[in-house]
Amino acid sequence: MQTDFGGVLPELRRVQHSRLHPRHLTSLGYAEGDGRGRPSFEVQFDRRAGLVHLRQGREEASTPLVTEYHDPVSLLLWLRWLSAQEGGGPERLGAQLTGGRVLIQRLQSTEVGGVPCTGYFLRPGNAYVYTEQAEPWRLMRLIQPTDFGSVEANAQVRSSRPAPDRERRRRRV
Repeated sequence: MQTDFGGVLPELRRVQHSRLHPRHLTSLGYAEGDGRGRPSFEVQFDRRAGLVHLRQGREEASTPLVTEYHDPVSLLLWLRWLSAQEGGGPERLGAQLTGGRVLIQRLQSTEVGGVPCTGYFLRPGNAYVYTEQAEPWRLMRLIQPTDFGSVEANAQVRSSRPAPDRERRRRRV
């Protein structure tokens, strides 16, 4: 998947690769870079050895694996899964990323593009994530503050019903 952002950001490209546990939606490995070669940041979770291996640029480090971790992509998919649960999950919870703990607060339901959504506020970072309340529980909006200003990504919902004039044509034929 590739996402292109415009607006307040300088021209840049970030490619994220996430491997996640299919049932727990926790990270098995994550890499981030510009897509032109070796990732600039990479983390691998070695459950057999009980270690977290981190690499950023030429620097490498390992630390004991004592909890489950999320990466930026697996965290969004986990929030999507929470939205599928009755009530959108607990009012407050936390998740561990390699950079630290993220506190998550569920917000009041709202609409995004006419679609009922569950919202989450993430700290630190002050990001907002909105997911659809009904199947297929799409990620509908992400608002992320940056050094250059806020970046807002919105899903565009297209109706699966044909346009009224096309529907009439089909009936006449």
